Amino acid sequence: MEKKQFRTESQKLLDMMINSIYTHKEIFLRELISNASDAIDKLYYRSLTDDSVTLTRGDYEIRIDTDRVARTITIADNGCGMTAEELENNLGTIAKSGSYDFKHEMEQKEDVDIIGQFGVGFYSAFMVADKITVTTRAFGSDTAWVWQSEGVDGYTMTEGEKDTVGTEIVLHLREDTENEKYSEYLDTWRIKSLVKKYSDYIRYPIKMDITSEKLKEGVDPTSDADDKYESVTTTETLNSMTPLWKKRAQEVTEEEYAAFYRDKFYDFEAPAKTIHFKSEGTATFDAMLFIPAKAPFNYYTKDFEKGLQLYSSGVLIMDKCADLLPDYFSFVRGLADSADLSLNISRELLQHDHQLKFIAKAIEKKIKNELAKMLESDREKYEEFWKAFGMQLKFGLYSDYGQHKDVLQDLVLFTSSNEKKLVTLKEYVSRMKEEQKSIYYACGETVDKIEMLPQCEAVTGKGFEVLYLTDDVDEFALKMLMNYEEKNFVNVCAEELDISTEEEKEAVKAENESSEDMLTAMKEALGDAVSAVRFTNALKNHPVCLTSEGGLSVGMEQVLNRMPNGEEAVKAQIVLEINASHAIADKLKSLYVYDRDKLANYAKILYAQARLIGGMSIDNPAELSSLVCDLMI
Repeated sequence: MEKKQFRTESQKLLDMMINSIYTHKEIFLRELISNASDAIDKLYYRSLTDDSVTLTRGDYEIRIDTDRVARTITIADNGCGMTAEELENNLGTIAKSGSYDFKHEMEQKEDVDIIGQFGVGFYSAFMVADKITVTTRAFGSDTAWVWQSEGVDGYTMTEGEKDTVGTEIVLHLREDTENEKYSEYLDTWRIKSLVKKYSDYIRYPIKMDITSEKLKEGVDPTSDADDKYESVTTTETLNSMTPLWKKRAQEVTEEEYAAFYRDKFYDFEAPAKTIHFKSEGTATFDAMLFIPAKAPFNYYTKDFEKGLQLYSSGVLIMDKCADLLPDYFSFVRGLADSADLSLNISRELLQHDHQLKFIAKAIEKKIKNELAKMLESDREKYEEFWKAFGMQLKFGLYSDYGQHKDVLQDLVLFTSSNEKKLVTLKEYVSRMKEEQKSIYYACGETVDKIEMLPQCEAVTGKGFEVLYLTDDVDEFALKMLMNYEEKNFVNVCAEELDISTEEEKEAVKAENESSEDMLTAMKEALGDAVSAVRFTNALKNHPVCLTSEGGLSVGMEQVLNRMPNGEEAVKAQIVLEINASHAIADKLKSLYVYDRDKLANYAKILYAQARLIGGMSIDNPAELSSLVCDLMI
């Protein structure tokens, strides 16, 4: 029997296909099933115009069989089959695709969805098989042909016997090695799991004979007899065929959505929200998205992997396509299915990403709109969602230099001094007093600690609302947002806080000018700990507080210095502010005249006190204890 050579530089190209193109060896089954589906599609399409095709749609099927003794896997279909010429062209020429040609012929027709495009998927089988035998009989032909190859050395073609139209492919599996266990593909559970994973939505039934043990009729189950069981073989359909996402949303119940979500994404709870839609236009696709009720245990760790399942015509292309979701919506699970994707040669990545970008943009817009609807119509449910994933939205505000603020700014929530409830920025602005110029916020470990800040007391005392920021990312996010509806964000502990009247400003300015020498002496006593000491009239009952100058606040300093980046510690420019109307002001003025050494000690005590009030640690607790004891003696 004459062995033929592949028509291309076979050895190099086939070796590349087997060892380089595909990421996972298990892909071979997806490729062969997809080819079988294509062959059935061609015959079915022909049946619409050719009465000689007597099969109806319900007659078509794909079969898989395994033989442990012979170490073979067989994939068979009752599709169009191949003539000798087609067999030579499609399998004798690597990267020659009959599906690709047929697709171009029929691209203007409806209901024709051919998966294979490049003619290399078949050769992925050589990743697991050392010999492949193809027996095929074309529709309308009485002659069958057998194609056989052991890989790069070439192939043989001979006439053969086949009773029915279609194609049968037999893979002779490679022997197991230390690193590769090819025998796993002979296990029924493994075949079933691969079909479920990659080919669950192929439109034709994928059938397999399943053998199980059954107790013989009339036999006592407690008997010790060795032959009390008998083998029973049943034919099982491995795929569901009809994707849930292809149905109209009105046809799917909440229970069906929840069952699909739990099964596909391994969650014990039903999703908080399901988003099911179809988009047509620049990129046509179906999407089914789920917002989980709770964050996965590893969600805020580097181990979490985002992404949606990506299907092309019901065939799984990628299990987690990260490009379909922005990071700030990475909590969303689900899938997108499009026939418009430009797949690369291994059907794993994309040759061109413009379709994917259109799909991703549409998905982002849909998620945003649905979250906004939830916020407006079901506030309690949204706040539960916020507890789980709000941090991620705030990171989204901060990332990429605030590029995503238009998407996220109306979705974020912060605790407010107004009843300590979560509010949106829109709600805050809608309640602002007429004379209020800015959106005020304060940072701290907890809401209760922030509420005790002297500056918060002063601002709320004026009747202004304050946003309480308790997460590390919060202030960075607002800094990147810069403003909301032309209202700037102002930290109540920053020098830019401006809630005093003109008269009060003039009064405190005069106070600072008249006490300039005393304040300078106190600054010298504190050294580099502060950039200045001054009087303020912005406090109510508290004697002192710390404010920051410049763009780096005290809270931001603490966050940045906690990061394990190994860089030199950053330092905010801190000002010690003294309540000009507090009794301590008069005491300091007296000490400046009569006891400047004690004035220096008072400055250190007041600075430590201000740090403690602000929720910060003190640098030298022993020194503070000694200074306080000296005052008590």
